[in-house]
Amino acid sequence: MMTAITDSEIRLRGIEALIAALGEVQAERFISLMLREPFDYTQWQRKLWENADLETLSQQAMQYRRNQSHGA
Repeated sequence: MMTAITDSEIRLRGIEALIAALGEVQAERFISLMLREPFDYTQWQRKLWENADLETLSQQAMQYRRNQSHGA
């Protein structure tokens, strides 16, 4: 069971994840882009997965979970 975390902790972890994935400069750039341009997360998610079938999504989710449980 996952422990509830505060909004401040979510923001901190999000920034840390962005910096780890993109580096400081690109993380700042990403944040600027998100603030500057309108962004509909729901629409983005629908487009992201629109050509994927359920079986493929399920396999990818299971692989991700296996990787997470093995520290990958």
